Amino acid sequence: MGTTLALSIASNEVRNINDQLALLSHNVANAGTPDYATETVTQSSLDVGGVGDGAVNNLVQRTINLQTQSSLFEQNGTASSLQTQQSALQQIDGVQGAVGSGNDIGSLLGALQDAFSNLAGEPDNQTQQHAVVSAAQALTTQINTVSNAITTQRQNAQNAIVSEVGQINSTLSTLGTLSDQIIQANNNGQSTADLENLRDSAEDQLSQLIGVRFLDQPNGDLLVTTQNGLSLPIHATGPVITTSAASLGPTLYASGGGVPAITIGGFDATNDLTGGQLGANITLRDQTLPTMQANLDEFSYALASRFQAQGLTLFSDADGNVPAGGGVPVQSTYLGFSSEIQVNPAVTNSPSLVRDGTNAIAGSPTGAAAFTPNPPGGPSGFTTLIQNILTYALGTQAQVGVPQPAPNVTGLGASGTLNAGFSAPSDLATMATSVVASSASQSATVTQQLSTAQGLQQSFQSQLASASSVSIDTQMSNMVVLQNAYAANGRVIGAIQSMWNQLLNAVP
Repeated sequence: MGTTLALSIASNEVRNINDQLALLSHNVANAGTPDYATETVTQSSLDVGGVGDGAVNNLVQRTINLQTQSSLFEQNGTASSLQTQQSALQQIDGVQGAVGSGNDIGSLLGALQDAFSNLAGEPDNQTQQHAVVSAAQALTTQINTVSNAITTQRQNAQNAIVSEVGQINSTLSTLGTLSDQIIQANNNGQSTADLENLRDSAEDQLSQLIGVRFLDQPNGDLLVTTQNGLSLPIHATGPVITTSAASLGPTLYASGGGVPAITIGGFDATNDLTGGQLGANITLRDQTLPTMQANLDEFSYALASRFQAQGLTLFSDADGNVPAGGGVPVQSTYLGFSSEIQVNPAVTNSPSLVRDGTNAIAGSPTGAAAFTPNPPGGPSGFTTLIQNILTYALGTQAQVGVPQPAPNVTGLGASGTLNAGFSAPSDLATMATSVVASSASQSATVTQQLSTAQGLQQSFQSQLASASSVSIDTQMSNMVVLQNAYAANGRVIGAIQSMWNQLLNAVP
């Protein structure tokens, strides 16, 4: 091998090593960057005119397990969906209390029953009469509080949907821009490793917002679809997904009931967008929270109507009225009643009505027995109403041998499509327990599922990190190898330079 060729080979290798050291430095600098996959470079033999001239660096590539990455992105959607649901449901849990905790509606209904029992022993005792009113007020206050919490969480879900749609559109645009740059770099024979790492980061963000799948194309482009197969274009000139802000009330529902649709290309895709934060908030807004509201409305209506049926309108709206039933859908006449229910103002002003009664009952073979209120100046020891409340309004029968009308557990909500999630209870105490327990059970199930999902997510993260993330130890080891190679090639160049110097000095 001649000195000229040796010098060329050594010089080429020094340039190669400098490039590899720069790449190594780039890896180390991004060791803590999320979604950054280690970049590597290989070499190929360089041939000039049929003569070997050392090696040349190939294009920079990434070290990444795409199958594990795909599994991780899918699990991101599952975990973030459950996390979003858990956050909302725990807010409800914190307000409604656990069954038997003392501040739940079942416990407060029990306290009202105890107050009536105490009043039965001293019907003319004004302190006991006031105690009944106070217990009833504590119950309605808790019902209102839980109802308002449900409404707040539903509005929060709606607001989050609007925000998440904006984030999704922005991320899709970012994916489109990066894909265009990757296509161009491919066409120019340039490395796309850095651009692919940036695109992976955007894919990661999108996978947490909505359940998606990514398919790399041969030219470097990217196809994005929802879990249900709907295409999410990344090169669109405007927003891919559209929706609008709204203030949600109990009479509004999705799919034509005033709740804004989420559309893709003019198509209502609301029910097809699952997974991720967006999918979770859609479920919360359109199913989970409206069902909780419907169950609470049903309990409130049953509470007010069963007391009224015995001759005591203890619970009503602000005008002293109890909603009529029998609507279509079944709850149409008392949607949102749980946010309005209160102690009848007439009873608040005259607590003795809890002994005497507020309204006469004609009696019915399919409902309550006849009842006549205690007239002004009537017996101070009047207990007929109190016994009817304890035996019938709070019991399983409207009168002897006549069961209470079953509460609605299907066809609920403004849409008439929701189901309570439990069988129709026969008495108010069981119904109160069912309402609270159903909500708590759903929250507990989500929490358990979240724990499992996060465990699987962490497993995929560890697998991907093991295969793709920057190892400082490996990079430092590579640096030593490169430094030794640099020194060896430097010595070759130095030796050749010394030979040339000696040769030039020998010439007279």
